Amino acid sequence: MNLTRRRKIIGWGFVIPATILIFIFYFYPIIRAFILSFQTGMGANMKFTGLFNYKRLFVDSLFKRSLSNVFIYLILQVPLMIILALILANILNDKSLKFRGFFRTAIFLPCATSLVSYAIIFRSMFALDGFVNTILMNLSLISRPINWIGQPWTARILIVIALTWRWTGYNMIFYLAGLQNIDPSVYEAAKIDGASAFTRFRKITIPLLKPIILLTTIMSTNGTLQLFDETKNLTDGGPANATLSVSQYIYRLSFEYVPRFGYAAAIAFIIFILVAVLAFMQMKVGDQR
Repeated sequence: MNLTRRRKIIGWGFVIPATILIFIFYFYPIIRAFILSFQTGMGANMKFTGLFNYKRLFVDSLFKRSLSNVFIYLILQVPLMIILALILANILNDKSLKFRGFFRTAIFLPCATSLVSYAIIFRSMFALDGFVNTILMNLSLISRPINWIGQPWTARILIVIALTWRWTGYNMIFYLAGLQNIDPSVYEAAKIDGASAFTRFRKITIPLLKPIILLTTIMSTNGTLQLFDETKNLTDGGPANATLSVSQYIYRLSFEYVPRFGYAAAIAFIIFILVAVLAFMQMKVGDQR
């Protein structure tokens, strides 16, 4: 056996076990779920019903509500988080700023916080007698406590605030890495030419970070469309399903209501298609190549 053939055999020896595991635990469940989306019933009573589950989506008011909720989060939270992360990254990239390491760690730290823990803290802070209402009343900004979790739009705003608090630092790290790869002489030349800090940010930072902005936008869109933890732990989809996400609706169909796994699988594949379409649109808009 020659050296080239031996290297190929050793390489396949490393690749094949991982490939088998990925297929068993990743691709097989996807294929099985796709087949399941064309079936109804449970266990031995499962039967093929064609596009019945997909047709049902068009008359399911709860699915439409959950989908509209997710798009509300997407429109409100993703741009806010991206802009805030860009501004923070630009500030914390300044070498003259003291305690940069501390501020970077403090802003990134929410990403490492347990989802359940921070949901409990947020519920406590935004309760009727919680910290937020107390502060607002002491500042005379409101005359009576706001029922954040009990009203549709305030509950949605609470989820947007929670998502922004948790994931802004995550995106900021990407932008910091990108900023540190930009040659400082570009900024120095612009400064000599009389460009203001805002002009440098708009004309230099944003264009040079465009690929990373595109990446974080696609990841944030993907995560928002599959949102589950915040709606489950903060509001449990309430009040009156006003904050219900699609992933939480899939969870309810599978484990809380009478199990309808076929219909839940059909909804999951619709979300998969939406994620793919939105990612493709963002790539076409953001990537001029």
